[in-house]
Amino acid sequence: MTGMKCKEFVELVTAFLDGALDPATEARFVEHIAACEGCDHYLDQIRQTVQELGELPPDSLSPEAQDRLLTAFRTWQR
Repeated sequence: MTGMKCKEFVELVTAFLDGALDPATEARFVEHIAACEGCDHYLDQIRQTVQELGELPPDSLSPEAQDRLLTAFRTWQR
């Protein structure tokens, strides 16, 4: 099983919470959580945010806003 880097973890959080990861990727994801306190904390923050805000309709952001957010998360540094 190949290890997972934090950047890949962050990109997969939503799919994990949606139950959309394939079994092998989910296993790597869970393995990473067990070993990385920072990502474990990040996942907890995302869970809390979803719980507080609920679910946003998929088309609630303009394509430009979606691009800006995705770029921000992809370039996020630990």
